[in-house]
Amino acid sequence: MKKLLTQLNHSYHLFYLAMVFIAGIGLIFLVFPGESRFKYEFQKGSPWRHETLIAPFNFAILKTDAEVKAETDSIRNTYIPYFALDSLVGTNKTKEFSTNLTKLILENPEFKSIKSISTFPEILRNIYNSGILPRSISTYAELNGKSEIRQIRGNKAIKLPLEKIRSIKSAYLELNDTIRKLAGKYYPELIQKINLSDFIAENLSFDEKMNQNEQKQLLDELSSTKGMVQAGERIIFQGDLVGPEKYIILESLKKTYETKRGDNIEYFLVIAGRIVIIATLIALMFLYLIFYRRELFEHKRKLTFIIMMIVIMVFLAAIATKVNAIDIYMVPMAILPILVRIFFDSRTAIFSLMITTLLIGYFAPNSYEFIIIQMIAGIIAVFSLNRLHKRSHIVFSALWVFLSYSIVYIALALVQEGSLKTINWTTLKWFGFSSLFIFITYPLIYIFEKVFGFVSDVTLIELSNTNQPLLRKLAEEAPGTFQHSLQVANLAEAVIHKIGGNPYLVYAGALYHDIGKTHKSEYFIENQVAGMNPHDSLDYLKSAVIIIDHVTYGVQLARKYKLPEVLISFITTHHGTTQSNYFYKKYQIENPGMEVDTTLFSYPGPLPHNKEMAVLMLVDGIEATAHSLKEKSAAAFSEMIDYIVDQKIKSDQLIDADLTLRDITILKSTLLEKLVSIYHVRIEYPK
Repeated sequence: MKKLLTQLNHSYHLFYLAMVFIAGIGLIFLVFPGESRFKYEFQKGSPWRHETLIAPFNFAILKTDAEVKAETDSIRNTYIPYFALDSLVGTNKTKEFSTNLTKLILENPEFKSIKSISTFPEILRNIYNSGILPRSISTYAELNGKSEIRQIRGNKAIKLPLEKIRSIKSAYLELNDTIRKLAGKYYPELIQKINLSDFIAENLSFDEKMNQNEQKQLLDELSSTKGMVQAGERIIFQGDLVGPEKYIILESLKKTYETKRGDNIEYFLVIAGRIVIIATLIALMFLYLIFYRRELFEHKRKLTFIIMMIVIMVFLAAIATKVNAIDIYMVPMAILPILVRIFFDSRTAIFSLMITTLLIGYFAPNSYEFIIIQMIAGIIAVFSLNRLHKRSHIVFSALWVFLSYSIVYIALALVQEGSLKTINWTTLKWFGFSSLFIFITYPLIYIFEKVFGFVSDVTLIELSNTNQPLLRKLAEEAPGTFQHSLQVANLAEAVIHKIGGNPYLVYAGALYHDIGKTHKSEYFIENQVAGMNPHDSLDYLKSAVIIIDHVTYGVQLARKYKLPEVLISFITTHHGTTQSNYFYKKYQIENPGMEVDTTLFSYPGPLPHNKEMAVLMLVDGIEATAHSLKEKSAAAFSEMIDYIVDQKIKSDQLIDADLTLRDITILKSTLLEKLVSIYHVRIEYPK
């Protein structure tokens, strides 16, 4: 039955791996651009390294972005805007003014002496015919740099110079000044009896819909090409320098080729080729994990995370190539190697970056430039973030990424352009955005830890705070065990610093490895008061069960307080499958000739399965034994360390851990040095 379950589990694992592989290929294929890939690579300012190129078909020479922008700006700058004239406003206001003026003359006969008073309504009519805007011309952004407008009157549009257009204020002043000149001495009395502002109103408005439609039509009519290349025409000789003109022609051919779709067979072959490329690169990622990071390959969530991150980055890059408002360099590629480095290791981070960059490089503009820039920036990101245990590390990493982006881009641009003046400096803006996105790494770490069950150095440092509830519980209920755990944590960390590994992991694991001793803490020697040992009233088997149960209870307590699985593994493995030797031997003496079931006196395991767990097992035993030594000398410590390490090796407790003989030698010397220092032993030097 056990063999059958093992086979089923193995089959399920293989099925899962196949599904991840196929899903990765499928998702990346779906977001890949559907165009054919131009087979020639070239850079401006570099020689054409391929055979002489002949145009395979007719194609138009595309205008550069700068040329299109210049023509677009020209259309906008020379465009004459439309303003709609409401003729009824002028007619009504002029009629109202004429009526009021006639009434005023009847009431004040002396105003008949003003010879030209009958022309006042005509003066107002002429002002209205030119048009009155609600505010000053200078406040209209649409009129900046303009000298005239088009005034819509019914079905006609009439061009008028701007100086003829009035605002309400200028129209009032013009009418007032004209009347002052014509009325002469009667002006003060006349102006008191008629309020000119009542007859001035806006009759001209900016026709937004008309202007939008007109400008859109003009821009739509703007040609994106500036010539043709005929099929069979020679484009460039092998070895010729790709100058600005040749570069534009080659770019035009490339874009035309990649948007040109052949017949069904050609289209099918393009799809097949694309699938092969994607599958090959994903397979390389799998092969790397199989040969160099087997533990990641066999861990479903870790493998899924790596493939998921690759798919996400390809997806974001594909979107960036399709949205004109953003640039592909805005995609925060550096986040991928940073996250993989934080959760796993540097080599896997760089390899996953390489696979992702090659996948995106297939469809990225200027793929050579893109691959070089992203690889260098990504590697710098990995090196700049060797360990993440401070928020400032993210800031410095973002700065290093931005600097590496900028320096490499400028260097490549100088090679291609030969001048700082022609470099597209706006690209640095996209590098800035990409670098700023690195700051979201911090919240992403938390999210991925919860989703995938990972543990980062940041979390390990937080859990190592002795004010954590579970560690406070240990300190209060089992103070001797707490001090032992602190000592083991410091010793294990010192060893890991020298042999390599994660010091934050072993430190946190050491702090929590004995939390099960909070249950019946008085049964453990480090918590006992002198002369009081509750084991004296128990049989040896029951005592062994109580001692061994601290592992089981520790796991229950850890799950209750929601400790990460990686720390729970330190609890289950720190005794491996060893025996509670003291009670086992006492039981044998008490029951001579009786066959003893050793499993009753053995810890359930499993064995330590990484370097940090193995170091904890050894340090735990050595630190505990050091207290019981009667002679606290360097020789006694050395003999004790050798004995405990040899016993663990002989009982096969370290066979699943990746400890080398060199590591064990360093461990012995480090622990001897620390114990001698802790117990203030004076080393006797030979005379």
